[in-house]
Amino acid sequence: MDTKPMEKRRLGRLGHESTVLIFGAAALAEVDQDTADASVTEALDAGINHFDVAASYGDAELRLGPWTSQFGPDVFLATKTGERAAEDAWREINASLERLNVDRVDLIQLHAVGDLADLDRATGPGGALEAAVRARDEGLVGGIGITGHGHDAPATHREALRRFPFDTVITPWSYLLAARPGYREDFAGLRDECSRQDIGLMTIKTVARRNWPEGNDQSYATWYEPWDDPEHIDAAVAFALRQDGVTGIPTPGDVRLLGRVIAAEQRAASMTDEEIDAVLSRAPDYTSPFLRMPW
Repeated sequence: MDTKPMEKRRLGRLGHESTVLIFGAAALAEVDQDTADASVTEALDAGINHFDVAASYGDAELRLGPWTSQFGPDVFLATKTGERAAEDAWREINASLERLNVDRVDLIQLHAVGDLADLDRATGPGGALEAAVRARDEGLVGGIGITGHGHDAPATHREALRRFPFDTVITPWSYLLAARPGYREDFAGLRDECSRQDIGLMTIKTVARRNWPEGNDQSYATWYEPWDDPEHIDAAVAFALRQDGVTGIPTPGDVRLLGRVIAAEQRAASMTDEEIDAVLSRAPDYTSPFLRMPW
């Protein structure tokens, strides 16, 4: 089957023309180097030019390290620190650069900030934000972003943008979350603020189906149960990419799902809103993955 070039969208004021699929390197956390090499190759062959990793993703930074010298100037590399104290975050940022085999990354993100109490820790005096700013000022990173999980994430991230001019945001968004009372409104407020400030907005949990049922064999590396059939993945990806203001979506955290999401991106533009709704409105056992989180 003939494939078309993957769509690109401008990553806010950072200016990078990022592919709408972002390689979610959490998928490399627990795989060997050969498996990681095959997955990165698959992503590059599909045209993906934005790679997103984190210090807390197991060995993922080490698995990407052999590739960074081969990335061309059009490849955007982002990582994250989950530390909350400035000194700890500073050490983690520098360790990430060493693990990734680079002197600089394009973006450092404050990782997993999903409520106001955590935002206070990260952005308050002596918080991780100070380390991120220092890293930017010393040329170790290009931009500074924020990410988070949970039902409060969009509202928390909007407050974060009031406190500091973050360059990017990664927040959850899906068909199911859009139907949650109050969530759509919080997301819309964040989206509008990102547009006003020219901030790159990315969304996660695109193909999340639900929490793993109790006693269920977790057949994927993701902490939530993902959709893994083309019908639901296609509709979920098309829904996310159709939202105004969304730059792109990180791929899910299992290498076996990457090709299915790449195929869904190719088909996304051909799906109508009615077709998306027909699939996802009647999807079985479709619930928020944030009803129970593993941390």
